[in-house]
Amino acid sequence: MSLERLAIEDFRCVERAELEFDDRCNLITGENASGKTSLLEAIFFLGRGRSFRSTRNESLIRTGASQFCLVARTNQQGLSQPLGMRLGADGIEARYAGRPVTGLAELATRLPVQAIDPEVHRLIDGGPQERRRYLDWGVFHVEPGFVDHWRRYQRALRQRNAALKANQAPTLIHAWDTELLEAGEQVADYRKRYVAGLQGSVHDVGRRLLDADIEIGLHHGWSSERSLAQALEHSFSRDCERGMTHVGPHRADLAVRISGAAARDRVSRGQQKLLAAAMLLGQLKYDAGQGSGVAALLVDDPAAELDGSNLERLIKEVLSLPAQLFLTALDPMNPVLQRLPGGRKFHVEHGVVTRLL
Repeated sequence: MSLERLAIEDFRCVERAELEFDDRCNLITGENASGKTSLLEAIFFLGRGRSFRSTRNESLIRTGASQFCLVARTNQQGLSQPLGMRLGADGIEARYAGRPVTGLAELATRLPVQAIDPEVHRLIDGGPQERRRYLDWGVFHVEPGFVDHWRRYQRALRQRNAALKANQAPTLIHAWDTELLEAGEQVADYRKRYVAGLQGSVHDVGRRLLDADIEIGLHHGWSSERSLAQALEHSFSRDCERGMTHVGPHRADLAVRISGAAARDRVSRGQQKLLAAAMLLGQLKYDAGQGSGVAALLVDDPAAELDGSNLERLIKEVLSLPAQLFLTALDPMNPVLQRLPGGRKFHVEHGVVTRLL
């Protein structure tokens, strides 16, 4: 996959912009608050249907406008197709190749995108949902059957929780257990297999970025001493009391350790960011090796977060990826960034984008 071009209208501070991208490396420069991160955010939104900076989609619409529009062309194995998205008062509308997009899973297929942004440390010190999102993005791209089982599990979980909240009879609550168990065990198996393969790539990238051993382990969302069926049965009284299901793949988490200790407790904020970057880059390397195809990697102002030696390590690792790169920088004359391969360069000022090269 590569993103060939992008037209933006009323997204963040960008009123209008049209960009044509290099299929390998794209550098976007500008002062702080100029709008360069907004360009990355627009690309991320096209592939994920959400922002990496805000949980409120409405905040992405330029002040004074009623909607934003993103229109792109993607190239998958030589086939160029349009991908468009609009967000207004009536919600999100997305289309690919002239037809409606069926959901976020299809967006992720049409434009696989991952980001290393200033908040990337949340992958380490944030809640389990951050690590589940990271995990499931990777599983989705290498295990074609995963998404169907994940959807089945989510549907059964919603129905079971609704029955619990309504204080329905135990027989009506248990009616959802078979579907929950069948789909949940499949989801857990996919995740387990993925983490086993991913571990080596993350470890190798971690050695190069941090000169330390990184280990990732999967907690399925219930005690390893019980099967999922036994865990559901054991938790039933608590589920009824609190009106929600307390065990299952929706409670899964990744345990991240560095040099044998829990990463959350051992490393500084700066090291957390490098560690999270190692996990993301290791994931992209592993997924590509499994045939998932080329992804877009967004790297937001790495020179502002890292000293010279760590920046050089990160850029070297990034350039080794089979990915289309989009990087932002405050100072384009940074000697490390000067060694980026030839590609396209853009400058952003007050939301106005100018192509430099």
